Amino acid sequence: MRVISVGIVGGTGYTGVELLRLLLSHDHVKVTVLTSRTEAGRRVDDMFPSLRGHTDLEYSDLDLDVLKQCDVVFFATPHGVAMKYAKELLAANTKIIDLAADFRLKNLQQFEKWYGLAHACPEILAQSVYGLSELKREQIKQARVVGNPGCYPTTVQLGLAPVLQSLEALVKPETIIIDAKSGVSGAGRKASLAMIYSENADNFKAYSVAGHRHHPEIVEALESISGQKGVFDHILFVPHLVPMIRGMLSTIYIDLTDQGCQQDLQSLYEQFYKNEQFVDVMPAGSSPETRSVRGANQLRIALYKPSPKKLVILVVQDNLVKGAAGQAIQNMNIMFGFAEHMGLSGIGLLP
Repeated sequence: MRVISVGIVGGTGYTGVELLRLLLSHDHVKVTVLTSRTEAGRRVDDMFPSLRGHTDLEYSDLDLDVLKQCDVVFFATPHGVAMKYAKELLAANTKIIDLAADFRLKNLQQFEKWYGLAHACPEILAQSVYGLSELKREQIKQARVVGNPGCYPTTVQLGLAPVLQSLEALVKPETIIIDAKSGVSGAGRKASLAMIYSENADNFKAYSVAGHRHHPEIVEALESISGQKGVFDHILFVPHLVPMIRGMLSTIYIDLTDQGCQQDLQSLYEQFYKNEQFVDVMPAGSSPETRSVRGANQLRIALYKPSPKKLVILVVQDNLVKGAAGQAIQNMNIMFGFAEHMGLSGIGLLP
């Protein structure tokens, strides 16, 4: 059986340890290195006791020569880290999957505007592949560098793809409103006043209303999906923080065209995703719940037409799995020719 060597850079954050949790059940993977800037020498199961009995790995300092021995390296790091090491890793034939934003946006000006960084390797960015697994599968198969999508953009793209890729003009793209909610783990593990329990329990709030970093990613991705430029620039996207650990619900509102009003949209979505094991189009009248996908690489979609010319799309996922680590592993499976479900067969934890 073929086994590949995997490195994880940034193993103490939520997405890093989620990567490890999922990869430990993957038959074709051996995680050989897990780095941390602050915990080098400490056993992973000392920090995360849920992993006791499953791994004897210790955190280590980032050593580029060690990473070069890996077949693939995941970067579960802050923005700007992966691009610093990409050139040398690629020269050693090590593939890269970045869970930050270094390889998401093709537009350098937008990247620099929203992330406050000059891109360190624009030539590698140009050849990288945006890793929305269900929609970019053929490109991912050939990729050496994959930029894993953001959590909110994943829900939006999979929620809208069937109507945007239709040969008929079914919706009015300029009318899109995205009302999105996420659990607090989406903010990461680093301590901050805004994320402490007494600030979030029994509380519900919008944030980044004037502009969120995922907005330009959503716009660029929807342009790619639809083949239309300029029509998504002014769509509304407002994220909210809810007092739960995991989970994301995006409610997407959009106006239908006359053709869209006549279309059987439930059937359209069911046919579009009929062969996608990680996208579940629920029966008409359903209301997907975040708890149904907790811990699973699953995204659920439900459709409503509250009036003849309005479409409401409900999308749920676990922001740490399908919205981050799970999708990254799905991309790794595609890159190396493994079955996509490898390491990702877990069922959502309910209740």
